[in-house]
Formats: sequence, structure tokens, C-alpha cells
Amino acid sequence: MIWVLGILAVLCLVTVTFLRGSDLRGYDAPPGQSFDAGHEPSEEHDAVVASLDVGIGPVQRAPRRQRLALMREYMDSVGASQDFHAQFTPADADGVPAEWVLAPGADERRRVLYIHGGAFVMGSPRSHRNITSRFSEIAGAAVLAIDYRLMPEHSRIAGIEDCRSAYRWLVANGPGGPGQAEVIFVGGDSAGGNLTLSLIPWVRDQGMPSPIAAIALSPVTDTTMGSPSLKHNLETDAMLGPMFKGLRRIPKPLLWWFSLLQNRMSPRNPLVSPVYGDLSSLPPTLVHASEHELLFDDARRYVNRSTEAGNDARLQSWAHVVHVWHMFYPQLTEARQAWEEIGKFIAEVEGKDDTSIKGEHG
Repeated sequence: MIWVLGILAVLCLVTVTFLRGSDLRGYDAPPGQSFDAGHEPSEEHDAVVASLDVGIGPVQRAPRRQRLALMREYMDSVGASQDFHAQFTPADADGVPAEWVLAPGADERRRVLYIHGGAFVMGSPRSHRNITSRFSEIAGAAVLAIDYRLMPEHSRIAGIEDCRSAYRWLVANGPGGPGQAEVIFVGGDSAGGNLTLSLIPWVRDQGMPSPIAAIALSPVTDTTMGSPSLKHNLETDAMLGPMFKGLRRIPKPLLWWFSLLQNRMSPRNPLVSPVYGDLSSLPPTLVHASEHELLFDDARRYVNRSTEAGNDARLQSWAHVVHVWHMFYPQLTEARQAWEEIGKFIAEVEGKDDTSIKGEHG
């Protein structure tokens, strides 16, 4: 009996010391810039929610063993009926499958590495063409959308390594072949926002040419799941709420241990929880989040920590919109506003910095 109690004591000590994140409640304010257009969801929002129920509802009602394959299929089909003005060209980014996205007039010397979302288990360049084509148009740049390795077939670190390889390749290669980039942006949504915010400290530490800005849409920043909005917004997040509602019945320490076993690293490791990393000397960063989504406090806490570290980090939020509402451009007013703000941010950052690429030689 004594040895059982000893093992339990050791497990508790490991859980508290190495798995639980530090207290971030001091970073819940200031709230950032809010674009609250009113106190009630709009008809446009209701239409988006209805479309999600049509698409995701059957997946959630399917047998558990079939859901991931069905969800991957659904995500890739979202943009199938849309017409895009951009060109999509397959690419091999140093072994990482990808596609170049070029809107009319895009300058191939201006490049964006875009990292798609999908909870690290789904999504692809095809599923996010609405976003990447708009990004190419807004930035006047060639967007490299990467098809990084997904879980559970691959480890979490495999996706991180793919982002690093693709970034290194992007610096020296464009749609037309080898050639140094003059301007680089990094962007991503949800899980891709997490990978974006994990990537930029690595670029800094490697002494590589730095992106002049990073843009993260509804990013995951805290894998310890310490954000209050994970609980408070469970009923108002029309996209993620139904998918993750079951997790609230599982004790958080068990979720930490599951994360450790699944990712093979502590959930507080900055590689998977960028909010806990060294955030000094990072490029200007714009973060968007819905005030009614699960990840709102992930976004807010990251921005406030980054600002405290001396960076130009900004949070812009909208009320009554779904997770990564940008993908519902142009039919959603808030999506049009969000892309307009991204365009303003890019123009402002480039006005502040008229050099080409900053790095060890710049």
C-alpha cells in the first residue's frame, strides 16, 4: 500500500511540476481591439452556423471510427464549388508537399508561408484555398500553402519540422524556381496559427531571414488548456463547441498526460504551447479571434505576453462569429472586415520597415 501511495505522489508531483502550465490570469487584460457590431448574432452568422450543421452534423453522428476520414473529406470539399481567380500550382518544398497560390498581379519575390488549421489531424492546402487566395490578393504575394504531416499517422513534431523545412525552402525558392525572397510573411489559422507562433521563435533563434510580420487567426497557444474561454464559450462556439464538448467531463490532469503521451512532450513545452515560450524579439504579429470561441483567451494571453516582451503584437476580436470566420469571405460582413484589417496591418508594417528581409545578413 505504501508503494502505491508513493507512485501516486510521484505522479502528482510530475503532473504539477512538468505538465501544468503556469498561471496566466495576469494576461487576461487588456482585451485588445474589439469590432463588436452589436449584441446579437447577424442573419449572416446564422446562415454560416446552419451551413456548418449541414456539413459537420452528419460527421458527428457517424460511428466514431469513421469520423476523422469523413471530416477530412468534408474539409477538402468546402471550397470545391467556389471559383477562384488565383492560380494553384503543386510544389515540393524540400520534401514537404505544398502548392503555390498566386492571385492576379502577385509578386513572386513577395512570399507567404501559410499553415492550415484542422486540429493537427485534418485540413490541407485544398481545404483552405478561400483563405490562401485572399491572402495572396491582400499581400500581393505568392502564397506557399503546405501539406504538413498530420496526426495520428505522424507525430506532432513531424508537422513542426515540416513547417521549418518549408520556411527554409521558401526563403530561397519561389514559384519560378530558385531566387531569394524580398519580403516574407507567415500566417496560419487554428492549429496552423499554433504552428505559426511556434515557428517564428525558431526562425529568430536560427538567425535566419525573418518574416516582416506574422498573422495568426484563432490560434491555439496553450496546449495545457488553461484558458477560461475553453469553458465559458463552450455553448457559444458553433464550430468547436460540439466537437470538444466531451472533453469537459475528463479531468484536466488526465488530458495533460494524454497530451504528453500523444505529443511525446509536455503540454507546456513552447513547441506546442507558444504562449509559454521566449517571446522576445519577434516580428510584428496580428492575432484575430472571436470573442465567442473556445480559443479567445488563448489569443488574448499570447498577445499580452508578447506585448510585455516588447513586441508589436495586436489582438483584434469580433463578437458572434465562428472560429476562423475568415474562410466565409465574402458572404460574411465580419470576414470582409477582418481581411480589410489584415490588409491595413500589412501596409502599416511595410511602411515601418522598408528593408527587404531582416536577418543575419540584413
